[in-house]
Amino acid sequence: MKRTALGFVLVLVVADMALAQPASLDSSRAVPAQVQNSTDAALDERLARDWGLRPEEWARYRQLMLGPLGIYSPNLDPLTALGIEARSDEERNRYAELQVQAESKRVGKTLAYQRAYDVAWKRLYPSQQRVSMPGARAPGDGNRGSGRRAVFVKAECPPCEQRVRQLQAAGTAFDLYIVGSRQDDARIRQWATQAGIDPARVRARTVTLNHDAGRWLSLGLSGDLPAVVREVNGQWQRQ
Repeated sequence: MKRTALGFVLVLVVADMALAQPASLDSSRAVPAQVQNSTDAALDERLARDWGLRPEEWARYRQLMLGPLGIYSPNLDPLTALGIEARSDEERNRYAELQVQAESKRVGKTLAYQRAYDVAWKRLYPSQQRVSMPGARAPGDGNRGSGRRAVFVKAECPPCEQRVRQLQAAGTAFDLYIVGSRQDDARIRQWATQAGIDPARVRARTVTLNHDAGRWLSLGLSGDLPAVVREVNGQWQRQ
């Protein structure tokens, strides 16, 4: 009888443990989900703060990018996206001001790094063609009113090479932007060599070699490449 009672107790203990185990597992599964949600919320809050946005504005940006805007323009920054989809003039003006401030800070940092990059390039590779850092130079920066052209080209484009040869033969100063360079300096140097760009003109900065980094799309101009553009009365126009 004692053995039977003891066996019955053990069965009950084992049964209780088996019933308790799923609840314990469910609880352990819930903890990582809670931690993940907390991490996502903290990240969203930090990103909103970086762009000068309120949490509800960041949430609206995320929602907008899930719709048609995100399909047509998947790489839009938050301020541009919210500005395009502004619901009032007040909103539109707010996002425009925030973007001007953000762009001013970005350009300042990039140009400071560009100067350090130029010094390092001259020291390490004095005889090679130099490529401007991505994002360091907007079309026409430092050349407003000088008539300097910005030339947008792409790989495997004979008309692009022909147009650049014509500009160089005419002695025209221009900033060359390679669309689709994938931020690869070697691609730009290869293109420049194929197009017969004079290294002496690159060293003298009468011709600069630049990654496009989305500038062509940002100008909103129509037509195929090559494109020679110049700023006229504050507006970029094809030449």
